[in-house]
Amino acid sequence: MLIVHHLGVSQSDKVVWLCEELGLDYELKFYARDSVTRLAPAEYKALHPAGTAPTIQDGDVTLAESAAVFEYILGKYGAGRLTVAPDAPNYADYLYWFHYAAGTVQPAMLVEIIIAMLGVDRAQVAALTARGDTAWASLEERLGKVPYLAGEQFTAADMMNFFTLTTGRLFVPKDLSSFPNIRAYIQRVLDTTKARAALSKADPGLEIPFA
Repeated sequence: MLIVHHLGVSQSDKVVWLCEELGLDYELKFYARDSVTRLAPAEYKALHPAGTAPTIQDGDVTLAESAAVFEYILGKYGAGRLTVAPDAPNYADYLYWFHYAAGTVQPAMLVEIIIAMLGVDRAQVAALTARGDTAWASLEERLGKVPYLAGEQFTAADMMNFFTLTTGRLFVPKDLSSFPNIRAYIQRVLDTTKARAALSKADPGLEIPFA
């Protein structure tokens, strides 16, 4: 059976969501973060050499990294659901936005975390923060043109980015008041998918900033 090792308040929540969206039979194992350091416990880090969330097990396979986990589950159990076929006109859009969170937005968020930890004046490192500003602006522009990131249909590309737009803001606060398209998109996803129920299952009681 597929086992999802979920670290509380982490990107593994979207793997729980993926399994729920696909209607898969899976086992959910929850691991709490250290109450002081907020890091993963030793038993979670021991699951895979990467020591990061998400991590899954499927028979003899143990796999980490969000994109790899998603592609594995979609390829093995998705039966074409939540993806875009290579011959579809929006296939390139799907690929681009599928990798956008890990390749663009999250590195920018990490920069913000480091700046906050070091107490650096953001004005002095404007060149470093500019990429993050551009990333959010690009999302806002895209979602003003299409209802979902890959186009007209909800796909795994949306699931890959949703953590960054919601739970990720618990780590790097982001005011969405100037991003009406992103706010409308978050609500659209909540209204049309199993996101709310799945994320509640992954982290019961967690107040996720959806707005």
